[in-house]
Amino acid sequence: MTHSDNGFFDRFGGKYVAEVLRRPLDELEIAFKEAVKDSAFMSELETIQRDYIGRETPLLFAETATRLLGGAQIYIKLEGLANTGAHKINNAIGQCLLARRMGKKRIIAETGAGQHGVATAAACAKLGLDCTVYMGEVDVRRQQPNVAAMELYGAKVHPVTSGSRTLKDAVNEAMRDWAANPDTTHYVLGSALGPAPFPDIVREFQSVIGREVERQAAERKLDVAAMIACVGGGSNSIGFFSPFIDKKEPRLIGVEAGGIGDGIGENAVRMSGMAARDGIMHGYKSRFLLDEDGQALPTRSISAGLDYCGIGPQLADLGQKGRIEFTCARDKEALEAVKFFARNEGVLFAMESAHAGAEAIRLAPTLPKDKAIIVNMSGRGDKDVFITCPVFRRSEWIEFLHAEIERLESDTEIHNAKIMEASK
Repeated sequence: MTHSDNGFFDRFGGKYVAEVLRRPLDELEIAFKEAVKDSAFMSELETIQRDYIGRETPLLFAETATRLLGGAQIYIKLEGLANTGAHKINNAIGQCLLARRMGKKRIIAETGAGQHGVATAAACAKLGLDCTVYMGEVDVRRQQPNVAAMELYGAKVHPVTSGSRTLKDAVNEAMRDWAANPDTTHYVLGSALGPAPFPDIVREFQSVIGREVERQAAERKLDVAAMIACVGGGSNSIGFFSPFIDKKEPRLIGVEAGGIGDGIGENAVRMSGMAARDGIMHGYKSRFLLDEDGQALPTRSISAGLDYCGIGPQLADLGQKGRIEFTCARDKEALEAVKFFARNEGVLFAMESAHAGAEAIRLAPTLPKDKAIIVNMSGRGDKDVFITCPVFRRSEWIEFLHAEIERLESDTEIHNAKIMEASK
């Protein structure tokens, strides 16, 4: 089932929200259904996708990686070459266009790794909309380059200090803001989750990835055995998988964050482990990492975009039915995948996407050479320099940071001295 049935994907999904949000959600659903049937709206979206986002993105044959690993041919969908560096811009532009059509001039968003926040800020700058982004304090610290980019685009970034201070709490704050300002504000939810109609909206705007892959693979006459994507909330994976959901082939493989171990608080595994349970959070029913009281358990991942405690309802449904196979990759495996594809293909995976790369490294040698596997590089790794450098070149990174602090302090002293001199 590609689309929801009245907001549900079998037992998952729904619209579990306070009464104050029911009207804006109902209005959003009506506006969305009208927009995607409006040729003028879709034409404007396609023009912006081409001229601003840079679609279509390439499908790269990873020739060296294929030769080194043996087995299946590896292809990489380079979503990291989209404007702002990741797939998130596909949904951000679509929702911002929809919000403008609805007469909403203020946009709010949540972000984890920061890519959705950057994409939303950029989309708002492009379309002339006011933008506020909620981001967990922990993620603000580890994703400073993305915070700086959001602010350059003119967005106001609000660090969230409640709870675990990560993506889950950023979503909570964004929902509170929307509930308080439904008439003027649209919430650009960044993943294929939340209350209906968001899972359908996000999948629709991200399905451009899968449609391009389907066409590109057919043009090259590829015999695709498997498609692999990382899965946090699920926006890149559901868009990537979308055209193939109702088919029996190829295999669809979602890779979750295996973190550092199997214990509670050591990973963010919702589908491929035993810790998750059915629950309701953030306005929808799905699979979550919850304690016995229904409260979110702590999660861990080296990638800020994969440490959410839940998963999109359509992905949960497809996983339960076996159409999507779920696995996980440890932090160490993701780091090794970053290095492997950087050195052998000149492609720098984001830490999130590297989880899918790690699965490709495992899977390719087990498949025949006439088969192909396609990996969705949902984002590029420029944003992760503060994460990867302390691992790959720790002493040099520490030396660099000390030098930068000294330089900034020196610049401040010189600046203050000039102010004092001018005031005499």
